[in-house]
Amino acid sequence: MRRVVTLDFGTSYKDHRPVIEKIAERLPVTIELNVISIFLIYLIAIPVGVFSAIKQGSLKDKSMTVVLFIAYSLPNFWVAVLLIMFLGGGDFLNWFPIYGLSSPNMEGASFMARMGDHIWHLVLPIFCLTYNGLAALSRYQRAGMLEVIRQDYIRTARAKGLPEKLVIFKHAMRNSIIPIVTIMGNLLPAMLGGSIIIESIFTIPGMGLLGFEAVLSRDYPVVMAIATISALLTLIGILLSDLLYVWVDPRITYEAEN
Repeated sequence: MRRVVTLDFGTSYKDHRPVIEKIAERLPVTIELNVISIFLIYLIAIPVGVFSAIKQGSLKDKSMTVVLFIAYSLPNFWVAVLLIMFLGGGDFLNWFPIYGLSSPNMEGASFMARMGDHIWHLVLPIFCLTYNGLAALSRYQRAGMLEVIRQDYIRTARAKGLPEKLVIFKHAMRNSIIPIVTIMGNLLPAMLGGSIIIESIFTIPGMGLLGFEAVLSRDYPVVMAIATISALLTLIGILLSDLLYVWVDPRITYEAEN
């Protein structure tokens, strides 16, 4: 237990390197992928959910619901294979690279060229990591907004003659994202664990691929290190989501009542 507290997880059975050193090498890659993916999910899902709730029952709402439910039902490994087949040099177009995070011929290139190549390598993996969560989160946001805009204080705000945008974005929006804040508690362990399937398909050297290789080779110190850190980050994520409740809804307080 003392070694775990100091992040000393021993050495890998596979190559006899310190486990924490291997994790430190892979962690930045997984953090980059997941930060971009999570940012895009929240950036797109919240406005889509709000718009769908405001236009409830309209043709736009029904069309968005159908598209999002189809996206939610498609497994990301299947979509990844289709993207490789159609856009990654399979049987059709060769627009995107399908493995790694950089091209072999980029070693002597300029910074902008290497950055552009790196971004181009991220397009397909990030799309596969994003679309499913976006579809689910937008549905949560829609349900939360529908529940809030039916409350009495929203009707009162409208009766006072406040503009509809002010009613939605100032009075309703803040309370409607409370379920979204709850979901944020799982973000930290997800960022560490990465996506085993997506990182394996696109050969991305992140935490997901490291964990997958450790399981296959029975590298128990690496497996235990990833599981232990994920458990710790789960607790931290739950704590952060509880603290965010106070920011979202000032009526929530953790102070003891007199």
